[in-house]
Amino acid sequence: MLAIPIHQDNSPEAVLEILFQLKVRDVMTHHILTGKPSESLRDIREVMRKNRITGIPIADQGTLLGIVSMDDIITALDEGWMDDPASLHMTTKVIVLQDTMSLSFCVSYFNKYSFGRFPVLDKDSKLVGIVTASDVISTLLVALNKEIGRIQSEDAASIAEGKMNAAEPDSGCRIVEFKTEPFNFEIAGRASTEVKKILKGLGIDPAITRRIGIASYELEINQVVHSEGGTMKYSITPDRLVIEAVDIGPGIPDLSKAMTEGFSTATERVRSLGFGAGMGLPNTKRVSDDFTIESEAGTGTRVQAIFNLKGSATP
Repeated sequence: MLAIPIHQDNSPEAVLEILFQLKVRDVMTHHILTGKPSESLRDIREVMRKNRITGIPIADQGTLLGIVSMDDIITALDEGWMDDPASLHMTTKVIVLQDTMSLSFCVSYFNKYSFGRFPVLDKDSKLVGIVTASDVISTLLVALNKEIGRIQSEDAASIAEGKMNAAEPDSGCRIVEFKTEPFNFEIAGRASTEVKKILKGLGIDPAITRRIGIASYELEINQVVHSEGGTMKYSITPDRLVIEAVDIGPGIPDLSKAMTEGFSTATERVRSLGFGAGMGLPNTKRVSDDFTIESEAGTGTRVQAIFNLKGSATP
């Protein structure tokens, strides 16, 4: 399986920016070979062989029903199922990407699931593409080459003008705020990416930055997939960072259950997008130095996570 050699916790700022700016639709293959649920696995294997691909989505009028991979074909050969219709033996629990998601989601999905490909759906849940690790890597290389050229040009211009000044330390309180919107993956992840860049610029311990990144991402995604939108507010002083995540939405009827690892009320749509494992709030509490949550049914939820920026790397 082709891996994507990018670790978002310690990647350079330019790489993180590219991962957020590029969207899944920028790297996916738009022309998709699909199979029908009534087609035999033997016929589908022939399509895969002729096109040198190792998996093919099964769809009906643009709706993704499942996927047949090389593993499914090998199992069918062993079990004598090759003349059975794909619908009987295809994989139906498929993790998908949405075309508006940033490439950072794409990279994390490949590294998390180790799949060879992910079908891509649009906002109406219609199949619009497929993305492989090779698609991601080749697009990233092109984008990185352009970015390196831009940085070199800017550096040369700055040196020529004598404007290379050392940054002044920021000793006050800095507040940054981002909005989230339901299922808007165009902007999902922006808050977490930006706050990690700020902390890296301040020279904060990478292990502490990683903990803050985890909490921020979990709270941000919770707002995107479970609420009607909200705000992510970060208050940063030399000693500590406070995340205040406030959303409008259904609220959480049972906070005790919500804080239990593995408990989730996620819909099938949320689960198919790779979320809803029931680890968001427990993970946030685990990595925080201090954590509080309050929620009111029908109104929304407020979470505060506090981090000591000069303390231990582990809470």
